Amino acid sequence: MRSKPISEYTDEELISNEKKLKILTVMLGVSITLLFLASMALMLKKGFSPIMIIPICLFPLVVVNIINWQNLKKEKQRRNLQ
Repeated sequence: MRSKPISEYTDEELISNEKKLKILTVMLGVSITLLFLASMALMLKKGFSPIMIIPICLFPLVVVNIINWQNLKKEKQRRNLQ
């Protein structure tokens, strides 16, 4: 199932999706930061492990979410929604 473009969202959908994406992006960013710090602490204790690459691999998800969040905010501003 394909999602519809942002410009076709109703006002309620736009506000709801922007709030959800904001919360999820912040939560993902915090959890990846904590995972990165934990892997750094483990690296100092036990040396390098391939599992330490996971936070680096997950970082593009945060970037994509931030870009989508900004697009939703721009559409909200374009429609003069609060």
